[in-house]
Formats: sequence, C-alpha cells, structure tokens
Amino acid sequence: MTSTGTSHDRTFHPTRTARRAYAVNAGIAWLGVVLTVVLSALGWYREAPVEAGLYGDTRDGLGGALARVMDTFSYFTIWSNVVVAASTTMLLRRPVRDTLVQRVLRLDALLMITVTAIVYQVLLAPTIDVEGWSLLTDPILHVVTPLVTVVVWAVWGPRGWISARLVPLALVVPLAWIGWMMLRGAVVGAYPYGFANVTELGYASVSLTLVAILVFGLVVAAAYWGVDALLRRRSAQNS
Repeated sequence: MTSTGTSHDRTFHPTRTARRAYAVNAGIAWLGVVLTVVLSALGWYREAPVEAGLYGDTRDGLGGALARVMDTFSYFTIWSNVVVAASTTMLLRRPVRDTLVQRVLRLDALLMITVTAIVYQVLLAPTIDVEGWSLLTDPILHVVTPLVTVVVWAVWGPRGWISARLVPLALVVPLAWIGWMMLRGAVVGAYPYGFANVTELGYASVSLTLVAILVFGLVVAAAYWGVDALLRRRSAQNS
C-alpha cells in the first residue's frame, strides 16, 4: 500500500515495494512500445495482405520507415501503452505530487489499457493471424501490460485518486486519439482498425462505433471509481 500525505502538501510517498511494482509496470509497457516502434521502423513485421482503407500500404525498406512509424503511433494500442508507461514512470518520483494531471493520466492508463485488452480480444483477435515478431509484441501490448497494470493498481493504487469529477476527464486522451486518427486518416486515406475504416464504412457508421467505445470507456472508468472506493473502505477497516 502507499502512504498518502496531508491535504495541504498533496503528496504521497509510495513504499519501496510499491515503487518496485510501478517500475516493473512501466518497464513492461515501455518495452512493448519500444520493440513495436523499432520493429516497425525496420520493416521486420511479416507482411500481410493490405485491406482497402487500412494501414499497411507503405514502401519497403528505409523509404517506408517513417510511414510505418507514423502508422504505429496512430494505433490506440500504442497510445494506451504509452499512457501506462508515462503514468507509472511519474509515480517513481519522490515525493509524488498529487495533481489533477497525475490523477487523470493514472485513470486514463487504466481505462485505455482495459479497453485495449477487451477490444483486441473481442473485435480484433478473432480476425487476425498473429505471426512473426507479432508473436512477441502482441502479447506484451494486449495481454501482459493490461494484466500487470490492473494488478499493480489494485494492490498499490494510489487509492483515493478517482472521483466523479475525474471520470469524464478520463476521455481527454481517447478523444485526442480519435481526433488524430481521423484527421490523419483523411489525409493518408487509411485507418488503423476495421471498425474505424471510413473508406469502407463511411463516417456515420464509424462515428457510431467510436461513440459506443467512448461510452464503454466511461463505464470502465466509473467501474474503477467504484472499485477504488471499495478498496479504500476495506483498507480503512483493516488499519
């Protein structure tokens, strides 16, 4: 567990065990992101048939490296893993400042990595064949990092950082991703996921799906708020 500072200094001091857990969480998330970006830049992922309107139609070799990296950084999966990595890295500072930005990023990490794991298992995994280097990076990004992130938060918190006011603010980063993904898609004519493929589905259908995912994100954030409150009460009873 963590030791929380007073309401005046708004700092908390993680235990040594908590700091180690945050470090492991951050390390795994950074590993998945860095490996994916490097392998994409090198063009080492096994080529698959390119569907109309989806990423993948880039030049081979060095000439297509920038496009491949830009594609990589346009996936929600990468955004969610980066937010996890950044938010847990920030928890390694001493003392940890309890700020609004810090709280939003912490909840964003939970919300986004949970949605990443669920959407991948439900919508994406049944439709793709994982081959080559993806056999290494896909489990890190979609299974290991989500599982470790949730476990670390459940055990080491920080507790009391989620509130009703914070739940809608947790959509800030996902909305930024949607804006970036749609804007870039309009320019390059390609999108990261089939459910976001405006070329094939049109803006109306894609917008409905994205709104549904955002609503689901709010439900996930609210669920974490409820679990956090429950864990706080249990901690208070045991102290």
